[in-house]
Amino acid sequence: MAQQHDIFSTLKQDHDKHRALLARIDRTHSEDEERIELFSQFTLEAKAHAAAEEQALYSTVMRKPKLTSEVRHSVSEHHEVEEMLNDLASTDSGSDEWLTKFREMQHRYLHHIEEEEEEHFPDFAECLTPEDQAYMDSVFQKRKPVEKDKAEVTPEKMEDAKE
Repeated sequence: MAQQHDIFSTLKQDHDKHRALLARIDRTHSEDEERIELFSQFTLEAKAHAAAEEQALYSTVMRKPKLTSEVRHSVSEHHEVEEMLNDLASTDSGSDEWLTKFREMQHRYLHHIEEEEEEHFPDFAECLTPEDQAYMDSVFQKRKPVEKDKAEVTPEKMEDAKE
C-alpha cells in the first residue's frame, strides 16, 4: 500500500532540499563555476516551490479569516526572497558583494521556512482535514513541475524591483 502524503510533509521535504542547496552554495568559492550552477538550481526550485505552495495551500487557507494575516505574511516573504534572488542574479557571482547578498538572502529564506514549519503549518493543519491535506499535496505535486518549467533566473537589481 502506498504511503499517503500530506502537503506539510511534502513542503518540509522541499525545504530540506533547499537547506542543503543553500549550504552547498555557501561552501563555494568565488572562482567556482559550481556556485552559479547551484544558485541557478536553487533559484528555479525556490520560485517553483513558492508558486506551487501559494496555489496548493495558501489559496485555500487564505479563505480562513483567522489565518489570513499569516498567509499574507508568507506570500510577502516569497516576494521578498524572489527580489533578493533576482538581485543576486544581476550581481557578479565572484564578488564579495555577491557573497554578502547571498548570505542575507539565505538568512531571510531560512527564517521564512522555519517560521512556516514551526508556526504557520501547525496553525493551517488545525483547519484542514487529512483529505484536504492529501488533495493539496496532489495539487502541489502537479503544479511544481509546471512552475519550474516557467521559472527563470531573472537578473534585476533590487533598486529596480517592481513593487
